[in-house]
Amino acid sequence: MAKLLLAWLDKFPPAVTALVLQCAAFVGMVVVARFSVLKFSAITFALGCGLVALGLSHAARLAKWWQVLQFLFAPALVMTLALKIQPIYFLAGFLVLWLVYWNTFKTQVPLYLSSTKVWHALGCLLPPPDPENRFQFADIGSGLGGVLTHLADVRPDGDYFGIESAPIPFLWSWLRIRLGGYRQCRIQWGDLWGCDLAAFDVVFAYLSPAPMERLWRKAKTEMKPGSVFISSTFSVPGQIPAQTVLIDDLHRSSLLIWKM
Repeated sequence: MAKLLLAWLDKFPPAVTALVLQCAAFVGMVVVARFSVLKFSAITFALGCGLVALGLSHAARLAKWWQVLQFLFAPALVMTLALKIQPIYFLAGFLVLWLVYWNTFKTQVPLYLSSTKVWHALGCLLPPPDPENRFQFADIGSGLGGVLTHLADVRPDGDYFGIESAPIPFLWSWLRIRLGGYRQCRIQWGDLWGCDLAAFDVVFAYLSPAPMERLWRKAKTEMKPGSVFISSTFSVPGQIPAQTVLIDDLHRSSLLIWKM
């Protein structure tokens, strides 16, 4: 029975699984409190929910950081309610986070920002200058547009395309490109899976481990021979990069490079 339940939970994104387990922990603690002779304070009840949610999340093989969040959620909720903060602030915070992270619960790709050292390293990996042809560069999951605008500054002989699905990062990067006068840059709001990679000489991605295998299949199917696929930090399962560039930044980033 437990194996069937775990198999069922594996069909959902981790955020949905975490919500289901958190609800199960709450129901379980309600049952315990109802039939127990002990009296639970609000914080004790919340800690119990956290411990049960932690155990369930561990059994469901959620990532370690998810397990920590599962444990802290109910106690943090009780402590926050004790502060009697006006609900409008929670609504505002939720809306901002929603507009920044948008469909992260589904894609499992949060907003990661590349360091300026990564930008400089990317500039050294672009195609050699060719007076007769402009190269085409794509940043899939382009965030705030820093990669595009930096490369446009250092290599104006290229055309730079970014795609971003979250509203606030998309708006930020659109304004950054428009107000900065970057005519060789364009940004599109949409899903990276609907973006055709056939036209690009270099495709750059800084996503997360979750979509890398699927993204690799897409790149192999669509990218033309001789083009280059670069992933920041996250590798493709079972695929050894042709080159790896280590970056001396805060996150110890690396650029993993494949020739198509």
